[in-house]
Amino acid sequence: MSQLTDVTRPETAVPGNDVRAAQARPQQRILMVSASVGAGHDGAARELTARLEAHGFEVTRHDFLDLLPAGLGRFFRTGYAWQLRVVPDSWGCLLAALQRHAVLSWLVAKLVGLVAARRVRAVVGGDVDAVVSTYPLASQALGRLRRTGRITVPVVTFLTDMSVHRLWVAEGVDAHLALHELPAEEAARLGARGVRVSGPAVSPTFHPSTTGRRAARARFGLPAHAPLALVVAGSWGIGDIESTVDDLARCGLVTPVVACGRNVALRERLTRTGAAIALGWTDDMPMLMRSCDVVVQNAGGLSSLEALASGVPVVTYRCLPGHGLTNARALDEAGWAAWIRTPQELSAGLKSALTGEFPAPAPIRGDPAATIADMVPLVRTVA
Repeated sequence: MSQLTDVTRPETAVPGNDVRAAQARPQQRILMVSASVGAGHDGAARELTARLEAHGFEVTRHDFLDLLPAGLGRFFRTGYAWQLRVVPDSWGCLLAALQRHAVLSWLVAKLVGLVAARRVRAVVGGDVDAVVSTYPLASQALGRLRRTGRITVPVVTFLTDMSVHRLWVAEGVDAHLALHELPAEEAARLGARGVRVSGPAVSPTFHPSTTGRRAARARFGLPAHAPLALVVAGSWGIGDIESTVDDLARCGLVTPVVACGRNVALRERLTRTGAAIALGWTDDMPMLMRSCDVVVQNAGGLSSLEALASGVPVVTYRCLPGHGLTNARALDEAGWAAWIRTPQELSAGLKSALTGEFPAPAPIRGDPAATIADMVPLVRTVA
């Protein structure tokens, strides 16, 4: 089992500034395995791929759900989305049960490993120098293959969340990269090997800016001067968004702007009621975030990290059961996003965010791709 001394802090390098790395390993190949459940796992994989390519690696990406046989991946994706939309509490209960009972998690991990083994092993092939996973079930399948000698190159898990579920930690995985000290310590307690704090994988297009706000607001049809709260709910637009909008409107402090993602029905409902400015899918989230004064989120995923990288204060409200709840707690404890637990606390929380009374979070530093690039030969030597 890993000890807390395995947890190391990241270097404060800025992504893209290390030119020597781009020439260091021109022939090395990395396989990236993600999953199209929402946008968070794929978003991290996409950014890690871009950075690793800048470091001189050739990177191939695969969706773990496509590697499951007999259409199981599509069934899983559809079922997961339905569960979060219709019976979200059942998702929270399932995750809690798997977290409490190690035997249940072990059974799930073993089943996933058996089902996915052949196709996962096939895509790894024989000319890959390392494998990186941004999805817990992919890590379980890869860890099993690594442990049994059917994968002989290092396997690295990039923990995309601020909280670490037991399923994220797979025996056989050589290294686990965490966003912050809190998830790093949690992963180590669960037995993760090679835990390092690498920082998040957020595109550099998300950065603070005080210029161009009026033009950005005009582009999205937003009021030029009103305080705006951007409500984000992932690419699927999932959660108790309409209640969140009603509560924000009752406070009278902000105009709610909802990023509905691909949830067309949600956008149509909000547009009909006029309770919020409802926006559909956009490829320019950096500009949208910088045009708003506070981000209200419910899952603690990639959108939270993007907002923080953009210098916009983040609050958690009406969080999703399961990972939304555990991420809310971790983000609050880290000082990255205040967790507003009840409608009664909302006005005070918004005022604090709008006036800058929240303690500023420590700068999010580190380049996970540089960490991976530096680790690959080291892990390979000791594996």
